[in-house]
Amino acid sequence: MGRRKKEPGSVHREAIALAAEALFSRKGIDATSMDEIAEKSGYSKATLYVYFKNKEEIAGILALESMKKLHGCISSALRKEKNTRRRYDLICRALQEYQEEFPLYFKMVSDTINIDFDGRDFMPEELETYRIGEVLNEELKEFINDGIREGVLREELEVMATIFSFWGMLSGLIQTASSKEAYISRELKLSKQEFLDYGYDTLYRSILKTEC
Repeated sequence: MGRRKKEPGSVHREAIALAAEALFSRKGIDATSMDEIAEKSGYSKATLYVYFKNKEEIAGILALESMKKLHGCISSALRKEKNTRRRYDLICRALQEYQEEFPLYFKMVSDTINIDFDGRDFMPEELETYRIGEVLNEELKEFINDGIREGVLREELEVMATIFSFWGMLSGLIQTASSKEAYISRELKLSKQEFLDYGYDTLYRSILKTEC
């Protein structure tokens, strides 16, 4: 215990958050209690409340980390190529790899994110999560606009509506491929990757100006 007391608070917060992450991944956030987080992390419940107000604050910190990771994955994909189709393919693959490596985080960024910051009843992590999400949206808007300027994507696209529609469709596609892999193999006679590639291509064709 002496060594623990000498460690900075950030070390304890990280250890508790990691324990919570493991439980959230296995049981879900709603079904996980602070007692279970305390037991998993090796801290007393009273100590947990020294570092976190409640379970929701821990989830908020994890949501922020998830948005940071997502932003890093997408930004890296966008920087690697100039060609619209290849950039799109890299975005799809980045999302897929993100879901496979961080399934809890993938679900968290798909859930509701607080956008009401006029009052005082919000955590700093929520504001930062929102801010990073807006930065990511701007980068994706530029990607769509680049495709329109190049004459590859349709000029009449509503850019933000397109981004949100594709986020919903791509995340749903990736989740389906993950949860229905056996069915896809048996009934569709496709591998998980073949199914995903077919879905990615079908969605991309829906915003093409021409079949190019």
